Amino acid sequence: MRFTTSLAAIALALSPIAALAADEKKPDAPADAPIPPPLVSVTKHRGTFGGQAVAYTATTGETYLKDKDGKPLAAIFSTSYVKDGLTDPTRRPITFLFNGGPGSGSVWLHMGAFGPKRVVIPSDARDDGAPPFPIVDNPDSLIDVTDVVFIDPVGTGFAHALGKTDPKDYWGVSKDAKSVAEFIRKWLDDNGRWNSPKYLGGESYGTTRSVAVAHELEGQYNDVSLNGIILISSILDFGATAEVQGNEMPYILNLPSMATTAWYHHKVPNPPASAAAMAAEARAFAIGPYASALLKGNTLPAEERAQVRTQLSRYTGLSEQYLETANLRVVPGRFYKELLRADGFSTGRLDTRYKGVDYDRAGEEPDNDPSFYAIDGAYSAAINAYLRDDLKLKMERRYVTIGPVGPWEWKLDDQRGRDGDVYVNVAPYLGQALRENSGLRVFVGQGWYDFATPFFAAEYSMNRPGFDPSRIQFHYYDAGHMMYVRDEDLHKLSSDVKAFIRQGGTGR
Repeated sequence: MRFTTSLAAIALALSPIAALAADEKKPDAPADAPIPPPLVSVTKHRGTFGGQAVAYTATTGETYLKDKDGKPLAAIFSTSYVKDGLTDPTRRPITFLFNGGPGSGSVWLHMGAFGPKRVVIPSDARDDGAPPFPIVDNPDSLIDVTDVVFIDPVGTGFAHALGKTDPKDYWGVSKDAKSVAEFIRKWLDDNGRWNSPKYLGGESYGTTRSVAVAHELEGQYNDVSLNGIILISSILDFGATAEVQGNEMPYILNLPSMATTAWYHHKVPNPPASAAAMAAEARAFAIGPYASALLKGNTLPAEERAQVRTQLSRYTGLSEQYLETANLRVVPGRFYKELLRADGFSTGRLDTRYKGVDYDRAGEEPDNDPSFYAIDGAYSAAINAYLRDDLKLKMERRYVTIGPVGPWEWKLDDQRGRDGDVYVNVAPYLGQALRENSGLRVFVGQGWYDFATPFFAAEYSMNRPGFDPSRIQFHYYDAGHMMYVRDEDLHKLSSDVKAFIRQGGTGR
């Protein structure tokens, strides 16, 4: 398989679940059959989170999106956790969360990071093995600080189009954002929470969705003002990381992730003491000598080329001969295969701490992503067991952890034209939101070993004119894309997000 920085590849290429879930695009009943009422389950629970005992109500099920005449068009699936006994809901934050793909259900953040239960998998980058997988209480859930709503957009989880509605009506950056924004407005209506502090967050493509949804919520006359946006493993500027010939930016933005990965696998001579120190060195080299060399192209002097090649070898852990053969430009897929080729392994993409064994050592790129197939079985089992058993949901549909939601419309509604059609970048939405909402703050969490959404690319996308850096927090973790699979980083991520919400006031 061709490894690429496109986030669509996570949903459409990496997982066999996508093929198994293809039937989810087909209606369960004839298109003209009566549409039944939304399926919803409400249960009561108690738990201890952040050292606090909390009684809460879990509501899981469908919310129908309707046309102007009240006809149901699509079912958004969600699971809400709301603290019981609220005397003043305006003092209690509410946080809306989703994953990415596009095509991913919210299972990963739900059962891995912020829900009241989580699935236990090896914390040291090993395969999850076979069931039964432990599903345990999660003291690192956010429920002590904020009510939480996990959202599955159309085509993911149990969410689906209804009747004669074409699901493609919801499959696109702007289309998807509009539907999620509509769901949030309806949830606020139904729960009387319009004046509560509001946070919006996502992981991976979910960060793209977060910013696009914020644009839909705050860019209307009937604004839904946000207190904060939580971006976990961020990807906002797709053009900057596009692996096309002639685009030098991906090599510059990927290099620090190559350096931290080489450092982790002990392939860096005279290494610094930490991944953070390695990243700092690599950033300086990437935007200095390396960027200069790439931009000089065929006019790069031989002596400068040799100097850059030697430094590049140190930061990537690859031989100078290999780098020369690659013309000083190594795409991620080749890096995953080459770094540990002599040791008989390839590295992961979502998390380069993971090591995979391919059919042979001769290939140009890995057979698959060991950091994905090492965790997907546990998460699929956990979400189905938890929703159907603990939360008493009687659903006949298959839960789509990662499924086909294509063709995906990447064009933004308000950025049409030649450049807008080929350069997908929602970062300007975020800059505008910060300029027009003085109370808005942004949390960015990045893993050192994440190649799906490299940390330097995230930094670059939000280090442009029009952003207020004083209201953007960056946090880093010693794992990859799903940093919470490492126990220490689950606790750190939860503590960091809770502190971020508390800083906004009334976070209790």
